[in-house]
Amino acid sequence: MMKIGLLSDTHGYLSQSMLTFFSDCDEIWHAGDFGHAGIAEQLSEFRPLKGVYGNIDGSDIRIEFPEKLRFKCEETDVLICHIGGYPGNYDRKIRQELMDNPPDLFICGHSHILKVMYDKKLGFLHINPGAAGKYGFHHVLTSVRFEVDEKKISKLEILEIQRK
Repeated sequence: MMKIGLLSDTHGYLSQSMLTFFSDCDEIWHAGDFGHAGIAEQLSEFRPLKGVYGNIDGSDIRIEFPEKLRFKCEETDVLICHIGGYPGNYDRKIRQELMDNPPDLFICGHSHILKVMYDKKLGFLHINPGAAGKYGFHHVLTSVRFEVDEKKISKLEILEIQRK
């Protein structure tokens, strides 16, 4: 069993509350728009980090992280990208891969809107953790943690922090 902390769209800001929320996690996954390499460094010093670059990330992040990442966590096939859309409205850059070879868990960021949805048509769980940073139109900073046990995803919890 793995405990995962998931966030996106930090845009150069990382709240201590997020790290506290992730204190029991085995890994941290970031779905893009780190903002700068310091955020990636801080997260990777805290826990093992997997991530992808987002549309605002510069070459410092793009050198270290791919545009999309596909891997196994336990027995769960995970696909992460930054701009992915949501069930019924996937981004054109990822849509065909999702249809041809659906993962068990699809994660993306970009929208700054927290969404957890099951795609009944393609048969996988979709998670967008919303935005963990201070910059953007959102009023609440969000992140997600959950457990992966073989192919089972459970104990999903959400952290919400009112933006000041």
